[in-house]
Amino acid sequence: MEAGASPLQVLWYDAPAANWFGALPLGNGRMGAMVHGGVPEETIDLNLDDLWSGRRPDGDRAGAYEHLAALRRAVFAEEDYLRADALAKQLQGPFNESFQPLGSLKVAVAHSGPVEGYSRELSLNEALVRVKYLSGAAEHHREAFASSAGDVLAVRFSTSSRTGLSLTAHLDCPHPAVTLVDGARLILRSRAPAHVVPHYLESSSPVVYEPGAGLVFSAVLDVCCPSGGELSSSDNALAVQHANEVVLLLAARSGFRGYAQAPEDNWERLEEECQRRLFSAKQQGYENLKAAHVREHRQLFERFVIELGGGPASCAPTDKRLVALRAGHADPSLFALYAQYGRYLLISSSRPGGQAANLQGIWNPHTRPHWSCNWTTNINVQMNYWLAEVGNLQECHQPLIELIKELSVAGRSTARAYYGCGGWVTHHNVDLWRSTWPVGEGSFPPVWANWAMGGVWLCQHLWEHYRFGRDKDFLAGSAYPVMRGAAEFVLGFLAEDPTGQLTTCPSTSPENSFLTATGEVAAVSAGATLDLWLVRDLFSHCIEAAAELGVDAELAARLAEALGRLPAIPVGADGRLLEWRHPFFEQEPGHRHLSHLWGLYPGDQVSARRTPAWEAAARRSLQRRLDHGSGSWGWSAAWAAALAARLEDGELAYGRLLQLVAKGSSPNLLNGAPHLFQIDGNLGGAAALLEMLLQSHEPGVVTLLPALPDAWQAGRVHGLRARGGLQVDIVWEAGQVKVATLRPKWPIRLVVRSPRGSLQDVIGPDGQRVPIWPEADGWALSMRLPVPYELRFGAPQEAKTNQ
Repeated sequence: MEAGASPLQVLWYDAPAANWFGALPLGNGRMGAMVHGGVPEETIDLNLDDLWSGRRPDGDRAGAYEHLAALRRAVFAEEDYLRADALAKQLQGPFNESFQPLGSLKVAVAHSGPVEGYSRELSLNEALVRVKYLSGAAEHHREAFASSAGDVLAVRFSTSSRTGLSLTAHLDCPHPAVTLVDGARLILRSRAPAHVVPHYLESSSPVVYEPGAGLVFSAVLDVCCPSGGELSSSDNALAVQHANEVVLLLAARSGFRGYAQAPEDNWERLEEECQRRLFSAKQQGYENLKAAHVREHRQLFERFVIELGGGPASCAPTDKRLVALRAGHADPSLFALYAQYGRYLLISSSRPGGQAANLQGIWNPHTRPHWSCNWTTNINVQMNYWLAEVGNLQECHQPLIELIKELSVAGRSTARAYYGCGGWVTHHNVDLWRSTWPVGEGSFPPVWANWAMGGVWLCQHLWEHYRFGRDKDFLAGSAYPVMRGAAEFVLGFLAEDPTGQLTTCPSTSPENSFLTATGEVAAVSAGATLDLWLVRDLFSHCIEAAAELGVDAELAARLAEALGRLPAIPVGADGRLLEWRHPFFEQEPGHRHLSHLWGLYPGDQVSARRTPAWEAAARRSLQRRLDHGSGSWGWSAAWAAALAARLEDGELAYGRLLQLVAKGSSPNLLNGAPHLFQIDGNLGGAAALLEMLLQSHEPGVVTLLPALPDAWQAGRVHGLRARGGLQVDIVWEAGQVKVATLRPKWPIRLVVRSPRGSLQDVIGPDGQRVPIWPEADGWALSMRLPVPYELRFGAPQEAKTNQ
């Protein structure tokens, strides 16, 4: 770790990465890189966010909706759920395509002796990877970063050796490729597969290449020797001899031009784009390019600060800290690092103008990645973005918002073909080509494929973006038109059950199955609890948005009428929130999905103060799931932690986070131990941690430290965002809030709650005391100016009122 670097902002190691799960991630939102830090050869694995297999197929099967009547009859009249499962397979289209690796940059470096004093680090607040070590008497240094402004990867090698630096660089590619040498440049040309069969299907030809099919892509590597050196080329590689410093600049492009447009199919034109970026980068010079990169990155990263306490472990290498945490040694600052790492990963993989962060963000080494590295809309892509607003990275939400807008266009034909409905729909798997249909080709289990609520869930992100920022232009021009289209689909999709209520059918609870009365496993029924939460959420927000915009009074009335005809949220005889409308037995009581608890988190319909019966039922359901093994790893642990935070149970939330970080982290802190990376664990875990420190989901209420565990007795957080256009800082000691600072963007009245201290005074503009008064288990105050307001706390018995 560099001298003076904060352990809260650095991952560091005393050895090169043993494999991909030890490599360190860089990304500029479009290009991803995994830096291994190897000696004598450096390997940097490369990705582009829009490099995928295939092209857009026609996935909308005309007339598929004709099977709906028979399926609904099987559910409502016959209660023949196995027949409903079989009929659901008639409502399936082709499988989606897969995110692809670009290749690897490999650099072999000559050394004059054994390697000593090795150190490798990722500086989160600079978005820089550094490697340094001794070889013989010479120091060797490397730096690497992925510039967003310059749209290039930059890597600098330097040495103190009197004979200079000697290295050889070449580009590897997992696809059929040609490498050209052009002076000081290497040019890689390749084409992605025409089709990749998802990894979970057996196939004799899983990766298919066809002449003229699949996206073309190019990478151009420029070798610069700013302080001397001899350059030569051989065997599709570039070699440098006797240089004090070598800078490698790499730019890459795919032929993707939009899901509905014909791709660029000319390598030369892609290479012209790369050359322009490389020319601009070289004109700036390495130091200026790096300074601009760090400055731009810090504008996002340094909005937020978190400290949770420290100790001797905080200065140890990151992988050794993980080992100690697994052995039971406390390390509160590792959780602070984990939160900042989540923000770093979102910044690196999701920038305006690029694709949304997929199942692995922007980092994938496999041609057949797990679950195609797609956008899985039954939890995973949404979890990727729970962090965006509260973590003060609202710009990083934009790629998901653009994805939703495109799905709202692509999904209109799917709504007509599969359901005979207006509006738009999308199902659980989405790829670069904006596949919106249920995948499966008529053979895939509907427990995964036949879930039609993906678009409804995604619309929550549009509303949340509006709630945090209160941008009425965004609501009118972007969010509400898409939400209205999703609501129009649901209005057409809802079916009348035998009692006269409106419900969803076909309906599944994502990836979980139930047992029929005869003990057989089935998935398709009507009105799964998740569907009910989602429809209630969408309809109520559409009604609110229409009122705020002064539009669509007739549609709002239809939505309100439909809301009144939805079934009640089901609670079982044992007091648990049920997953389906009937008290079915779960095939897997400890299932990883916690879908029936959506109304608690990420939804906001369950609250101990507003809906105590639902809150108690949700608490029982969560505990039963956990008792049977759910929430023990990865994104499931992250979701369980967030749910526990909403229940204001700090110890339960901390226990799930401990499972996530200690059990689920690879040496590079990516959620993937021992071999399967999914970024939603990282991003969802960071979001859950912030939910433990601040909540604002109840209208007009902000709760400070609602789920603080005993392990974090002292700390501070700066730059959290709350709904309503508010920034919040908190300082606490001995488990009690000492000071909180609220920074409103406009005049606002709100209630502040804190289970960890009582509000004594509020100091506003010019040091004046601001009136406060008790209200709703908290203190109400009005902030009339967009300036900081300091809230001072004391012990609970010291509470008083400013008049």
